[in-house]
Amino acid sequence: MREDAFRRLPEGFSGTCVTGLGFDRETLESADIAQAYAFAAVSDGDNSNILAARVARETYGVEHVVARIADSDRAEVYRRLGIDTVAPVPWTVTQIVSGLLPSSEDEFVDESGSVSIRRLRLHDAWAGQPYARFEEEAQTRVAYVMRDGMPLTLTERTMVQARDEAYVVIPAGKMRGIERVSGHVPGAKS
Repeated sequence: MREDAFRRLPEGFSGTCVTGLGFDRETLESADIAQAYAFAAVSDGDNSNILAARVARETYGVEHVVARIADSDRAEVYRRLGIDTVAPVPWTVTQIVSGLLPSSEDEFVDESGSVSIRRLRLHDAWAGQPYARFEEEAQTRVAYVMRDGMPLTLTERTMVQARDEAYVVIPAGKMRGIERVSGHVPGAKS
């Protein structure tokens, strides 16, 4: 990290600031890497980031490691090797599209193509309603919900909150009906 990058930190920042190469063991040890809960390698260099991520995980046993990899093809290779990656361009495009379009996207499709799991955003009017009501009206099941970046399994009393992302089990041929229910006011006939 370059020392001038520290200027972005807020006044009163109480963390430790260390400069050096992110994969250099002396630098990592001066940052107390052995006590780290997580490690993010986010320099401008893909090779440096993947090397730093591997050193943090394999040498120091840091369990939660992520590397910024600009080359999305390489990012996928490293992801399959067990190193979480963020490829900025595809990630940014996904975030923009999902923010603009209320529709769904496939997360999983079984081999036969008869069932998929898709991410849906429910109409704002669903907020405060139980997911059980959505399941009944849509005639489907919600596998889980992402709320504030955390996965949530449902109980009978789990209520829909604004900005929830529901991962819904979709039988083949039922997507339009389920999207129609998710995109309208609860109880509305369309």
